[in-house]
Amino acid sequence: MYFSAAFVLAALPFLATAVPVAETPSARSGVAIPIAKRSSLHYADGAVNLKVLQKRLRSSVAKVQRGFEIYQRNTGEVHPLAGDLKKRASGSDPLIDGDDDELWYGTISVGTPAKQFTVDFDTGSSDLFLPGSTCGTTCSGHTLYTPSASSTAKDLKKTFTLDYGSSSDSSSVSGEEYTDTVTIAGLTATGQTLGSAKTYSESFESEYFPADGLLGMAFESLSDYGANPLFQSLIANGEITNESFGFYFAESGSELYLGGVNSALYTGSFTYAAVTTAAYWQTKFDSFSVNGVKVVGSTATILDTGTTQIIGTSAGVKALYAKITGAKADNALGTGLYSIPCTFNTPLEVSLGGKSFTIEPSTFNLGPVSTGSSTCVGGAAADDEIGSEFWILGDVFMRNVYTQFDVGNKRIGFANLA
Repeated sequence: MYFSAAFVLAALPFLATAVPVAETPSARSGVAIPIAKRSSLHYADGAVNLKVLQKRLRSSVAKVQRGFEIYQRNTGEVHPLAGDLKKRASGSDPLIDGDDDELWYGTISVGTPAKQFTVDFDTGSSDLFLPGSTCGTTCSGHTLYTPSASSTAKDLKKTFTLDYGSSSDSSSVSGEEYTDTVTIAGLTATGQTLGSAKTYSESFESEYFPADGLLGMAFESLSDYGANPLFQSLIANGEITNESFGFYFAESGSELYLGGVNSALYTGSFTYAAVTTAAYWQTKFDSFSVNGVKVVGSTATILDTGTTQIIGTSAGVKALYAKITGAKADNALGTGLYSIPCTFNTPLEVSLGGKSFTIEPSTFNLGPVSTGSSTCVGGAAADDEIGSEFWILGDVFMRNVYTQFDVGNKRIGFANLA
């Protein structure tokens, strides 16, 4: 999600190529943005980098905990799911496709005159940050945001610190808040709050994090800045008429669609599940089944593009793997991770809004545990600190559906891929 939110929180192959943004006069009716995927989840031979995977698992849950704290600060209320989470110590924009499934990023323009930056699109957080011109060596290799070079930049005289990891796997940025003009695929938000980072932790250095910055796409109640996320600003600015966006993740042609959905990428109609708390993209799944047998009943879940796996409770994930022949918890892989035979071909289904959606074995199988091994890593992981009240559905699930995030109606739509 690495964070992420989503986010890459571990070593990532260096990639600095920007993604062209297609300016279009019909942006108000919806635009597509190509998005890219790049990470170090796998070695060159396809084997899973277990150190990265373990770090991603810990960091995804830590990001949720951090979001609960921000939610309480912003609203004065405890998030409904926070009580059971154990506190840790301490347009269409095409998505660029890489070799793994950790980071989905594309291009935005910021300032006047406009300057292009690549950002990770993360539905598990709500703030936009970029590496600032005073960041120093930790931001080396990234395109830097220089507020003094933009006639529309305004210093809010406020500092920020955003944490996207656990105390043992720190991933953070800090700096100063500004407002400026931000454009994405021809859609423009004026006076958008963003962070100009003075410090990047190691996980966000260019060697590990190919995007320049991160763009959160959850709700305002999760904003550390206490400000509208970019998509909500586009709505407020009248830039789009359909208050939703869609994600399509694939081996090629991945995209983020702003202002609706891309009808060419899904088939049939959408099935909707209501957002139960407008903070994360949180809803409920009706059930989780393996080979037609229900292993988990109705449970709260968060849809997070910054999470690689499906993360669940220890009991639920244990029940899931109990229905997969040859699967086992393997301490050699790391706490919460399970191995499966590389010949795994068991159908899994998640029911949302009364309809079942299949998780293809090819996406659930993350790859061999080591070079040439006949044992592979399963796409669901357990985390004891997640408590018993919710699961996180990450890329392992979302690669199997077209997902619509409907801000205006506070719901999430799911459709089969075309």
